[in-house]
Amino acid sequence: MKRYFFMSVLAAASSVCQATDFTIQTSSPRQTIRHFGASDAWSMQFIGLWENEAEQQKIADWLFSTENDAQGKPLGIGLSVWRFNLGAGSEEQGKESQIQPGTRTECFLTKDGTYDWTKQKGQRKFLKMAKERGVPHFLAFLNSAPVYFTKNGLATNTGRGGTINLKDDCYDDFARFMATTMKGIEEHDGIHFDYICPVNEPDGHWNWLGPKQEGSPATNREIARLVREVGKVFKKKKLTTQILVDESSDLRCLLATHETNWERGYQIRTFFTKDSTKTYLGNVPNVPKLMLGHSYWTNTPVPYMREIREQLRDTIAKYGLKFWQTELCIMGNDEEIGGGGGYDFTMKTALYVARVIHHDLVFADAESWSWWRSVGEDYKDGLIRVYTSDRMKSGYAVDSRLMWALGNYSRFVRPGAVRYDVSSSADFDPYGVMCSAYRNADGRWVAVVINYSDRLQDFNLRLSDGRKQWQMYRTSDVSGETLKPVGSTDGHTTLPPRSITTFVE
Repeated sequence: MKRYFFMSVLAAASSVCQATDFTIQTSSPRQTIRHFGASDAWSMQFIGLWENEAEQQKIADWLFSTENDAQGKPLGIGLSVWRFNLGAGSEEQGKESQIQPGTRTECFLTKDGTYDWTKQKGQRKFLKMAKERGVPHFLAFLNSAPVYFTKNGLATNTGRGGTINLKDDCYDDFARFMATTMKGIEEHDGIHFDYICPVNEPDGHWNWLGPKQEGSPATNREIARLVREVGKVFKKKKLTTQILVDESSDLRCLLATHETNWERGYQIRTFFTKDSTKTYLGNVPNVPKLMLGHSYWTNTPVPYMREIREQLRDTIAKYGLKFWQTELCIMGNDEEIGGGGGYDFTMKTALYVARVIHHDLVFADAESWSWWRSVGEDYKDGLIRVYTSDRMKSGYAVDSRLMWALGNYSRFVRPGAVRYDVSSSADFDPYGVMCSAYRNADGRWVAVVINYSDRLQDFNLRLSDGRKQWQMYRTSDVSGETLKPVGSTDGHTTLPPRSITTFVE
């Protein structure tokens, strides 16, 4: 027995990778982190109407809470921005909308031009629950103009081509709709929207080929015309909500053209070069010097994931802008984890996404990072998996390692934190250990460490000007390890395989 135990210890020791030292460069600040988030599309319009209040509260706690239980374990992941899908009216059209039932949305605007503030009730309940739990920022995004303003009378493009599905004489109507809803929701629900995105994935090609969900393409000139109109209306109505552009479907469209033409590409220089007189947005009221994009499709091959983000970072800096990553879920080309089909509760998807978060923050200097759907069903697009019955009228929710993995960042890296460079004694390995570091506004340091490998890793963390005592929180496939406090360290510890550990000062 003693000989067996001794051999087991030797085997475990031999499986520990050579120690890697990571040093936080305290004199090398990078970007300010604004927030981490997710969206209410499309599930909250149903879940917010469930009679089972306990399930609603459980979901809200998981997503928004920054409280701990009696053992010091976080109750939730503390999202700091909540994306609200401002609907276009396909739900009221029913089957005539040509959109599948699960992705239709209601519209506050009615056919006779009045506003019905009983609409989007389920989503608005989650707005309130987010605010009650301390979520500090709210963002509204639109996939389509209200159906009364679109060229085909629908909220889906139905293969029209690459131009915006908006009547030429309705740009001002659409802008006033956005202003009215921003003021109306604040008056009725007490929710102030910090941001609004008038278009979503205007450069995408896949969503415009046929009916599936609300959406519209748009050329850069059409986007510029719309944003200028919104800026004019917001200024007139004294709204402080910032107008954001342009939620690109692919990082490549920000930099050049990708599966489209020049009219929907080169968006960074198109919107923020003064010489581009027909599209320049740098002088429009309420428009910050900021570009929004989605990290879909650019996460493979793995070396390319870093390459394109460094190119994006350099281009963004060249034009004096900032960058936010506002949507991601698993797609068909994410072959390393089997693509998007079928839900995954394990660290397989969680680690894959954590690696993308690391790349977006460290190599693209993203100031904000958001997942797509907060709640989904049998697809890798929800932080939480729900099981429903009777057309989503009731159900129950199950958490995932993916949700808690995002929490390693969102729960501890709070708005106003500054990311700092981290140096390492080893070359960067996207299949090994990855470390990023932040200093919160209260002065406390945080480091998020991913061990992507299937081996134990001897790990050493220090600051360039000394050592700290750290509390560790871990997410892994081990039972109960979902942001679980796992002890303290002076920076030298062993990272379990396939795990994410956050070090908090």
